[in-house]
Amino acid sequence: MTRILCALTALCLLAGCASQAPLQIQRSPDDVRAEILRKLPARLDDRAGWANDVYVALTAQDIAPTSEHLCAVLAVTEQESTYTADPAVSGLPKLARTEIERRAAAVHVPDFLLNAALRLESPDGRTYAQRLDRVRTERDLSELYEDFISMVPLGRRLFADHNPVRTGGPMQVRIDFAQTHASGYPYPVEHDIRHEVFTRRGGLYFGTTHLLGYPANYETPLYRFADFNAGWYASRNAAFQNAVTEASGIELALDGDLLLPGANLDTPGATERAVRALGGRIGMDAAQIRRALAQGGEHGFEDTDLYRRVFALADTAAGRALPRAVLPGIVLESPKITRTLTTAWFANRVQERWERCMQR
Repeated sequence: MTRILCALTALCLLAGCASQAPLQIQRSPDDVRAEILRKLPARLDDRAGWANDVYVALTAQDIAPTSEHLCAVLAVTEQESTYTADPAVSGLPKLARTEIERRAAAVHVPDFLLNAALRLESPDGRTYAQRLDRVRTERDLSELYEDFISMVPLGRRLFADHNPVRTGGPMQVRIDFAQTHASGYPYPVEHDIRHEVFTRRGGLYFGTTHLLGYPANYETPLYRFADFNAGWYASRNAAFQNAVTEASGIELALDGDLLLPGANLDTPGATERAVRALGGRIGMDAAQIRRALAQGGEHGFEDTDLYRRVFALADTAAGRALPRAVLPGIVLESPKITRTLTTAWFANRVQERWERCMQR
C-alpha cells in the first residue's frame, strides 16, 4: 500500500508540473480575493471592494487570475493613480481653461463671447466658470464638458459634440478604447461607457482589457507595461523596426508604428520605405509589404512572411538572434505631464512595482 501511495504521489507531482496554469485558474474565488487582499496596501480604503473588482475584471474576461496577472493589474493601478478610482489632476482648472481658450481662438470666437458663455448657469446651479475653477478630476471635467456641449450652442461649436477628456479611472485607460471593447462588460451601464470608465469597477475592467486582453509572446511583463502606454504590440513592432534597421542600414525611430496613418502606396512612411528597400532580398513587392505591415496591430503579424524574412536577414547580419521585443522610444506628451517622460520610464516603473507585488 505504501508503494502504491508513493507512486500515486509521484504521478500527482508530475501532473502538477504539467498542469500548473490550469490548477491556478481553478482556485476558488475566495482564495483569489484573499491573495489580492494580501497584495493591496494595508491602509487602502475598502480593500475588499478593490479585491472584488480586480477579481471580476480578470475572470469576466477569462483571464487566468494568476499571481502574475494580479500583480500586473495592481502595478499599473498603483503607478497610474495610487489606488484612486477618480484621481485628482494637479492644475486641472488652468489646463482646462487653456484648452477651451485654444479651441475658441481656433474657430475665431472672441474672448468676450467665451466669457459670457461661461457665465451662464449650468444644470447644477453653478455657472460653468465656477465649475471650471473647481474641477479636480477628469470625471469632474468630463461632466462639465458634457453639460457645456449639450446646453450651450457655443459648446457645440467649440467641441463638435466630442468630449475632449480622453482618459480616466484608476488605470487611466482611454475612453475610446473602452467604448470599442465594451462588449461583454459585466456590470449594468447606468449612463454610458464613458461614465463607467470613471468608476473603480469600470476603470479596472477596461484597464485590464488593455493590459492583458490580447495574446503576446513576451518573456516578461515589462513589454506589456510598455504596450499599455504605447499601444498593443508596440514593443513587438519596435523590435521589428530594430530588425529592419539592422538588415537595411536605414536608421528608424523605434516607436512601434509600422504604417503612416492614411498613407497610400505612393506615400509610405519611414518604416515602410525601409522595408521596401529590402524587397528584393525578401522576395516581396510593395503591395505584399503593405498587406503584411497592416497586420502590425495583430498577433498574427509574427506569422507573416515579412516578419520571418526580415528577422532572418537581421539575425544573419547581426550574427545573433535579435530581440523580439524592444521598449518603444516614445516621449510621452500630455497637458498633465510637466517633465520629460518616456514609455521606457513608465514600463520600468511599473515593472519595479510588479516585482515588489510578486514578493508580497
